[in-house]
Amino acid sequence: MSTGEPLYGVQRRERILAQLRENGSVSVSALARQLGVSELTVRRDVNTLAQQGLVTRVHGGATLRSILDTTRIAASGPAPRYVVGMVVPSLDYYWPQVVNGARAEAARLRTTLLLRASTYDARDQRRQVEALLRTPALDGLIVAPDTSGEEALDTLRWLDALPVPVVLAERRVPAEAAELRLDSVASDHEVGAGLAVRHLHQAGHTRIGLFTQRDNPSRGPVEAGWRSALETLGLPADAARLDGIRFDAPGRDEAMDDALELLERTRTSAVVVLPDPQALALEQHALDRGIRVPHDLAIVAYDDDVARFGDPAITAIRPPKESVGREAVHLLVSRIEADEVRPTHRVRLGPELHVRRSSLPSAIDPASVAEAEGGTTWTEDGVE
Repeated sequence: MSTGEPLYGVQRRERILAQLRENGSVSVSALARQLGVSELTVRRDVNTLAQQGLVTRVHGGATLRSILDTTRIAASGPAPRYVVGMVVPSLDYYWPQVVNGARAEAARLRTTLLLRASTYDARDQRRQVEALLRTPALDGLIVAPDTSGEEALDTLRWLDALPVPVVLAERRVPAEAAELRLDSVASDHEVGAGLAVRHLHQAGHTRIGLFTQRDNPSRGPVEAGWRSALETLGLPADAARLDGIRFDAPGRDEAMDDALELLERTRTSAVVVLPDPQALALEQHALDRGIRVPHDLAIVAYDDDVARFGDPAITAIRPPKESVGREAVHLLVSRIEADEVRPTHRVRLGPELHVRRSSLPSAIDPASVAEAEGGTTWTEDGVE
């Protein structure tokens, strides 16, 4: 967020590089908001950094420089074996780590990765795919389209009919499209939600709720995992459940007051919140209303992008984002090199539980967390 004080060009470019080192990629629009300058100014800074060989320009933003960037291939050693495109729906949240993993695996496999950022709009995503298809000698694509609804099915069928192989990243092929030869790799969010519920149950909670943001693609699997874990553990299924939370939108205070009232009315003492910016907002609001975390309300966030910034730091389920990117490239290269008999691969990767103070009863000794987690070490930031 801008402080209101002007930044010199060198300072802006240092801030851009710092963001890239942390996240691997940035978007022009997000940088413009953070730096308090126009998008045109940010684009000029990105161009300057690209001319200096420090970053790579992509549609809508920039990424860290790769040894396989096409402008430097001749100087970086052997020519790449393959050229693949990747379209992600955002460079602001969640996806930078997926991109980091994909770039690392592409470098290992001597593959040029051409990145384009779109929005979550299906038409925009198709435009970005079509732009990559015009790249000479393109060998394959990694995409993350919407996979629910009839329009999404049409998109999946279109992707399956393309002249190059396609891998879905952090998306699953729905049952209605099971016959398609689309490989996919995704986090196993059902397992992640189950980890959250079991952790809260072990901490002494029996009424465990779930709050989700409706437009989050992980919402369905997380809810399925939550319900399954409640049933397996014999826990009440009528704990607080809210879908469509927007604790970062106008009317947020009233919405969070309603959420806290629902928790009290249903005697829900612990809640899983997707995604974690919403969990962070709920924690702060609860504390402002005199509700102690974790003494009165335990919270587990889902995604673990900003959960550690809570006070107390918020326990979170962390999907294996970098591994998803790595596996997507690995699957695509394997498909490119395979003959026609290679079976379709649909891979699920397990998330991790990172325990922090927001879910620990006051009587819990951190040493007992280490023992419960198989001898790992509990720290202020979580179980490492």
